[in-house]
Amino acid sequence: MEPTRSEIDTPIPAEVHPSASAEPLQIRGHDPSEKRGLEAANQLPGDECERGEESLRSLGTNGESESETPDLSADGDLTPERLENNFGRDWNPIVHTDSLQPSSHAVPYDVPVIIIRPTGGWRALDLREVWRYRELMVTLAWREITIRYKQTFLGAAWAVIQPLMTTGIFSVLFALLMGRGNEPAPQGIPYVVSTFCAMLPWQLFATSLNQSGNILLQYRSMITKIYFPRLILPAAAVLSTLVDFSIALLALFVVMTLYGVVPTWAVIFLPGFVLLAVAAALAVGLWLAALNAIYRDFRYVIPFIIQLGMFVSPVVYSTEAIRDKLSPLALMIYSLNPMVGVIEGFRWALLGAAPPPSLELGVSAVATILILVGGMFYFRRMETLIADVI
Repeated sequence: MEPTRSEIDTPIPAEVHPSASAEPLQIRGHDPSEKRGLEAANQLPGDECERGEESLRSLGTNGESESETPDLSADGDLTPERLENNFGRDWNPIVHTDSLQPSSHAVPYDVPVIIIRPTGGWRALDLREVWRYRELMVTLAWREITIRYKQTFLGAAWAVIQPLMTTGIFSVLFALLMGRGNEPAPQGIPYVVSTFCAMLPWQLFATSLNQSGNILLQYRSMITKIYFPRLILPAAAVLSTLVDFSIALLALFVVMTLYGVVPTWAVIFLPGFVLLAVAAALAVGLWLAALNAIYRDFRYVIPFIIQLGMFVSPVVYSTEAIRDKLSPLALMIYSLNPMVGVIEGFRWALLGAAPPPSLELGVSAVATILILVGGMFYFRRMETLIADVI
């Protein structure tokens, strides 16, 4: 280790006679032995003290050398022999090392150090790490909610207005095309109530896709500066949509009351279908978030996927109305849509419609699980590239 400068704070007077009473030498140190070194320096004989002062004076004042080459040995170190020749045999100065080059042990041994390195290839899921950052996930979800309704005129009323207007448009359209009472709704249930009930899980799904697909770009400055599991960003986007869903659910109960529709005992299964809807939204949202962060043209694909998904899902029509028109193979492919089982489950739990066939519901649930697990693994794989290309 090569010292770069001396650490002498107080300059030595220009002329000091051995017999004269001079002030004690002041040399800054960082060690308890500094005091012993200073006492030894002040007790030196006159000639040795004078030689030591001349050597110190040659290093300049305030730690800066007056000559281009400091008084060092050939290998660049202040060896004990060199110090003894300059300052005397009893001279033991303390060299302050704050300004020296850092060593390989700059961090104290008792301080834990966590080294984070990106890994390549497929990686295992670390859900425990996501759970440790659950407070950050909730904070980000609440931030998304406040941003959504900040400086808005109607505020949370948009959670009811949007599905209600969509329901009204399709109610008028099908009444004109098929005649009132012939709309593609479950038997014995008004079309307005059936469509508005289906709009709740679909609105949760569509809003989650829109939010999670762009959330990595929204928090790009946070991603490139600090480390946290990136998986919590799409999860926070999905959680923030539950507020709109809760408000729309209260509006659905009002509409059901106006049309005289009473929930049945199957309402106890509603939390399970809500959880399945959240899982479906997170499953597709993970794929879109990772792809949109790497390939920016996916931002134009997300609205198209949402619009297309609404028509291939039983939102404005019921599966019962088209089941007889589909072949068994086509019905199986149709059931691969994760939202088929969710929407029909909502109609069954809230409106008392016919329960969804177990085969269709099972296929939708299995498809949701597979898409979710695959999305989590793909997101983890792309996580090593997101901070570099975002």
